Amino acid sequence: MKLKVWVLWLCLAALLATEVFLFVAKSQKDAALVQLRESQQRVEQLQSDLEKLKNSSVNTLSAENSKLRAENQGLAQKLAQAQTAGSQLRGQNQKLTQQLEAAHSAVQQQQQQLQQMQMENQQASSTPGATTESSSAVNELNACINNLRIIDAAKQQWALENDKTASAVPTAQDLLPYFPDNLFPACPAGGIYTLNAVGTPPTCSVPGHVLP
Repeated sequence: MKLKVWVLWLCLAALLATEVFLFVAKSQKDAALVQLRESQQRVEQLQSDLEKLKNSSVNTLSAENSKLRAENQGLAQKLAQAQTAGSQLRGQNQKLTQQLEAAHSAVQQQQQQLQQMQMENQQASSTPGATTESSSAVNELNACINNLRIIDAAKQQWALENDKTASAVPTAQDLLPYFPDNLFPACPAGGIYTLNAVGTPPTCSVPGHVLP
């Protein structure tokens, strides 16, 4: 009888131990499942963050590439404009050089004509019977024509250096830098000079004092 009681108690103890073991095992399993779900959530969150980072990087790179392409196009346009402007400047420089050479040639021709007139004046002065009054008038005429040539050359030089057209009209102040000692020529006969436009020769108020 006692043996049966002991066996019964042993069975009860074994059953209780089994229940305790099962309870502990179930608790550990539940805890492991909770950790597994948390780990999965963290993995999913990390994957989501990684996708966002990838998308952000792609968008950033795409925006930077678009910006660089736009800047390259702008630089290419500026380079083309600079090349065009350089070609235009070279053409203008050649044109100005030609105009300057033409102006220098005209000045040289005027100087030669002036020298010829001076020689003619000297010959006329040495001719017997020439009066002092006529000689003085010729000298004044030659000097005035020389002044008109100098004024006209100054006008051409002013127009060339300041990119003026033939219709532009300079002032006396504009032409002063082109005269010796910055002095405006004066007619020896008391005439008044009119500058006129660049394409029109200057004139003197004294009759007969005109450029040939």
